[in-house]
Amino acid sequence: EGVVNYTVWALETYRLSVGSGAPINTPLAFDATVTSLFLPLLSGKPITLLPEAGQFEILAEQPSCSAGFSLLKLTPAHIEVLNQLMPSEELAGLTHCLVIGGESLNELSVSRWRRHAPQTRLINEYGPTETVVGCTVYEVQPSDPEGGSIPIGRPIWNTRLYVLDGSL
Repeated sequence: EGVVNYTVWALETYRLSVGSGAPINTPLAFDATVTSLFLPLLSGKPITLLPEAGQFEILAEQPSCSAGFSLLKLTPAHIEVLNQLMPSEELAGLTHCLVIGGESLNELSVSRWRRHAPQTRLINEYGPTETVVGCTVYEVQPSDPEGGSIPIGRPIWNTRLYVLDGSL
């Protein structure tokens, strides 16, 4: 039920109708791969299996060879690597929707994207594996302040969040 709920929600939210599918840059057994594997296929878009070695170099070359991915899912650490490899002027051509998850996200990690690829949707997706990939989401807005942490956002469909203290 959790995978179906997440997938139906993500298909509606991430709008994969534009772009050229998604790359898979994580092991198939990793929960984040659900987003990169199932969403494009269910949208009639292709997936691109990237080799474990050199995958970020391949992604950095992507803008010159296609209209950009529909969706790209990365961790904040992966974004830092990509930020170092890609010229700022090519960021806009990489993906239409950048889904970031797996670690705390700070604004500094996405500041180049905000400046040089303002049409790319930047989405902070948070959720422990036990909640099936992602259970909260926040889309970075142009009006958001520079610096600091990006919020984890609000729950996805059919999900509730509880903020508890040490006494539960």
